[in-house]
Amino acid sequence: MLLFPYYTTRADNAGNAFSTLVSVVNATPLAKAVRVRFLEGKHSRTVLNFTLFLSPFDMWTAAILPDLDNGGARIGTVDTSCTLPAFAASPTAPFIRFGNEGYTGVNADGAGTSLDRNREGFFEVIEMATFNASSPTGRAVTHVNGVPPCGAGGLSDTQAAADALPLTGGLFGGETFINVSSGTDYTADAVALANFYQVGANYFSFDSTLPELSGASPPLSKVDAVNGAVYQSLWSQGAADAVSAVLMHDSLMNEFVLDTATRSGTDWVVTMPTKRFYVPDGTGNAPTLFQRNFSSASGSCDDITLTLWDREERPAGALAFAPPAPTGGNALCWAANVITFNQSNVLGSQNAANIPVPSFQNGWLSVGFPAGIAGAGLTAHKMINANFTSITAQGGATTFSNTSTYVGLPVIGFALISFANGTLQVGTPPVNVLSNYGGDFRHKTNTTIQ
Repeated sequence: MLLFPYYTTRADNAGNAFSTLVSVVNATPLAKAVRVRFLEGKHSRTVLNFTLFLSPFDMWTAAILPDLDNGGARIGTVDTSCTLPAFAASPTAPFIRFGNEGYTGVNADGAGTSLDRNREGFFEVIEMATFNASSPTGRAVTHVNGVPPCGAGGLSDTQAAADALPLTGGLFGGETFINVSSGTDYTADAVALANFYQVGANYFSFDSTLPELSGASPPLSKVDAVNGAVYQSLWSQGAADAVSAVLMHDSLMNEFVLDTATRSGTDWVVTMPTKRFYVPDGTGNAPTLFQRNFSSASGSCDDITLTLWDREERPAGALAFAPPAPTGGNALCWAANVITFNQSNVLGSQNAANIPVPSFQNGWLSVGFPAGIAGAGLTAHKMINANFTSITAQGGATTFSNTSTYVGLPVIGFALISFANGTLQVGTPPVNVLSNYGGDFRHKTNTTIQ
């Protein structure tokens, strides 16, 4: 399984829109079917769902672009790898528009119904099956001189389900956030999870809501945690706990740069891929793990701590989001959050929380997800396993626990740091050059298992 922490077609402060370029690679000698699912960033509602078939050693690429006709996002590709439904069957081929059915009508959650909401979020790529090269599906999806037969070769959900073999892994992928008009570009890797499904094929038709992150089988998590010990915990079947466990952190850390001389800005992406499985619509405390239910425009807010230092280890003192979260204080309220510094708004996110940094132009920040929050449920920011946990120390000795507590929240993401100098004159005689550049830094994390 690949988890891509973010996608965006939002515009930066200058009004220039991003596009997100995607690549998925099959590094194995077997053809594969994978579920590709895009989820908007507020409440993880599905905006596009399709099946991608990858030849042996295949690489699929696509671009997520602003849809100027309806104000949302769309995805397009000139890649020849097979999909169900086929991109060529779309009325706007080679593009497919992101929808809003997941958060309108009976699915409305109070956080907005416009197509603009689907312009940022995150996405999943979940392996469903492999195929023998001699099977009808294997022949239909395997490239011949660069082009697979696909539908002309008899590709269908029915045939693929009949030909499906167990999963083998071997996927990797990446993404690029490119803003051509601003002359900026940032990259990020997908987060890969191994051994998500080990009991056979897991193929579902392209219009199915499955497979989901709650379908790990067996639901056994393996985490390298404190002092090199390996923790393996068995969770309930049909829950997202096994995936949450391997993503659980009680804090994350990264850098920020706000230098005036280089017109620098910093945005952090903090995504919670499994949040939707724990947070129902409504008010009050969430049933487990997360702190609050999803309450219309306020979202589902989890209180956090912010601790900042400059590069010379001087602390910033008390920090507060401005404006504060809907619940007051410091909280992250969405599935895909952006923390911006001094209104940098590098990504132009509508899910952003701003930290006014009082005097430091650069340094680092720690974001904590504290358990035992006053007024919250007893399970807020912790996941309690009462089935079985084995702890294997560095020396190889294994002990067993009937109860273990994973502290924090399941989070992934990265920091984007931009240096937008604009046009500079360099050389003799001087020549005008566009001097905008930047970088991506994956979050560093701390894991606590009690």
